[in-house]
Amino acid sequence: MSLDSVTQSVDEAVSGFFEPIAKWLGEVVFYTVPVGGTDLPLIVAWLVVAGLVFTGWFGLVQLRKFKLAVDVVRGRYDEKGSTGEVNHFQALTAAVSGTVGLGNIAGVAVAVSIGGPGATFWMILCGLLGMATKFVEVTLGVKYREVHPDGTVSGGPMHYLPKGLTERFGKNGKTLGKILAVLASFLILFFGLFGGNLFQVNQSYAQLVSVTGGEDGALGSSAGALFFGILIAALVGIVLLGGIRSIANVTSRLVPAMAGIYIVACLIVILANITAVPDAVASIVEGAFNPEGVAGGVLGALIIGFKRAAFSNEAGLGSAPIAHSAVKTKHPASEGLVALLEPFIDTVVVCTMTALTIVIANPASWGEARAGEDIGGVTITSDAFETVLPWFPYILTVAVLLFAVSTVLTWGYYGLKSWTYLFGRSRASEVTYKVVYTVFAVAGSLLTLQTLIDMADAFLFTLAVINIIGLYLLAPVVRRELASFLEFVRARNAGEDTGNGDDDQKPVKTTV
Repeated sequence: MSLDSVTQSVDEAVSGFFEPIAKWLGEVVFYTVPVGGTDLPLIVAWLVVAGLVFTGWFGLVQLRKFKLAVDVVRGRYDEKGSTGEVNHFQALTAAVSGTVGLGNIAGVAVAVSIGGPGATFWMILCGLLGMATKFVEVTLGVKYREVHPDGTVSGGPMHYLPKGLTERFGKNGKTLGKILAVLASFLILFFGLFGGNLFQVNQSYAQLVSVTGGEDGALGSSAGALFFGILIAALVGIVLLGGIRSIANVTSRLVPAMAGIYIVACLIVILANITAVPDAVASIVEGAFNPEGVAGGVLGALIIGFKRAAFSNEAGLGSAPIAHSAVKTKHPASEGLVALLEPFIDTVVVCTMTALTIVIANPASWGEARAGEDIGGVTITSDAFETVLPWFPYILTVAVLLFAVSTVLTWGYYGLKSWTYLFGRSRASEVTYKVVYTVFAVAGSLLTLQTLIDMADAFLFTLAVINIIGLYLLAPVVRRELASFLEFVRARNAGEDTGNGDDDQKPVKTTV
């Protein structure tokens, strides 16, 4: 029996068993209600409302403290002797690597095909709102993180939900927090194995095959798939063994590289069509409020834009605080401010660049997709670049590989922290997880297991319900932490001794 027939049999068997479960779960988690002629997924509304609430609660913190956030990333407010494993920049790139991925390339193309150019406007707005939610959850992640005797750090909803709720509500909060923590750990672990690992490897392999001769090319065979899977698994396994420090060292180089390559390519297309830019911007703004050919009109464009942004930047899902919790800091809100840059990079910058490139280039495939043809998102994006860069599929392949590897690494770390919360931090437990995770990477190039990936998506967004309830209940804690950090910044800027032994550093004038 050939390897192809074995993998196909496994795919069919898994799909046949889990498909009814995945379908039911998807219908529950992504339940929609008709609004203005289109369907609104309630989970997207839940995420957007959270962004609105926290934006108001913290007084537009994402705009007022944006410059301060950049200063923190640059190390202007680092404190000597701070507990943690990585600096602010490394924590940010590790978290961004988990969100910037194929969704920014393919998902955005689907959004502007279904919702028209106007979906871009609403996508940007949702990204801006998500910045406030990310600020809240990451501040809590650092506030209630667990520092182990060996200096390593664990954080995330599985830590701040039980600790924070116990601190605020006593015994009842402790019971609720523990239940939510176990559920959060399981949901993150499941998505990490299937969505953050298997899916990423599978899609990057598919793109690589497409530019190397297809199924008849060097990598189109089962042997080629197995070789690719083993190679990715080996790379991931080596980095994963080094923990967050190793992951951060890789992502701090990988994320700027992959974002740089992609954005430069976007700029080349935009500059080559510079005269079309005003009309493209006008179509985006006009399409947001007066869309043509979009089901549901303005609400349809809004919902599509919000949905794409919410699925892309993961604000409110509780995943990013796991990476950010490892930061070296004495003020939790300092990393919360750093984290609000994450949706800005992921959605406001990268997703918008993709949308603008497609709208300006206006490839034939985009027109066909808007007319109802079933055109893949990656194809539309690739075609947009090909209008100026005929060799772009090769660059896209490099970008996809970088996106995929960085995402696999980050979700490997997220899954590890969930695994150790559930099964303990013994060496045997950690080694078991790392072996399982690397095996999944190999399987990613051989199997699709689309049904399990669909379940993983549903599980991840179920986490948003659990996590955001906790964020609402713990928001007063975040307010206190922000006030504490802003007082520290004022003292540092005034040249006062902040009591950290680092007052010899030059004061930095920053508006706070």
